[in-house]
Amino acid sequence: MPKVLIPLAEGFEELEAISLIDVLRRAKIKVILAGVDSKQVLGAHQVQIEAECLVSDVSSDELDMIVLPGGWGGTHMLAEDADVQSLLKEMDAKNKMIAAICAAPFALEQAGVLKQNFTCYPSVEEKIRLDGYVHDRDVVVDGNVMTSRGPGTALCFALAIVERLVDKETAAGIKANMLADHC
Repeated sequence: MPKVLIPLAEGFEELEAISLIDVLRRAKIKVILAGVDSKQVLGAHQVQIEAECLVSDVSSDELDMIVLPGGWGGTHMLAEDADVQSLLKEMDAKNKMIAAICAAPFALEQAGVLKQNFTCYPSVEEKIRLDGYVHDRDVVVDGNVMTSRGPGTALCFALAIVERLVDKETAAGIKANMLADHC
């Protein structure tokens, strides 16, 4: 069973985080929710989630993938947190999967793991870099890094992760059951 870490920092985008958690768990992927500063994490729209552990308690050796939800507040914390940044670098060095949505590719760039081609929330690319920014695709995969645009693309992003970590058939079944024909 694949294991995915979703680090949560105060100000995370709830729709992205919950969509990822839901779809990945439907695919029987083990999802670990880890808080950056606390196990009680408040999202950008005042939705509170209780994480299972802290990011500092997690080792890259036990993970198949790390997925960062967006939201500017949360993204800045992910970009500045030494444990998150170290984990991203370790995952990349081991060629393990790394993913980020919305503003969170900014945190990947801070860690030096964002590949040439990426997408993100429109205007965030200006804070990352303009070269390599793909504005017309919901999900961009470049090597071991997957990126997506924002809350409206979260479901398609999660399904792309399922396809990558499990298989196309599982992703297609979840897509059909969720009536996600737009993905």
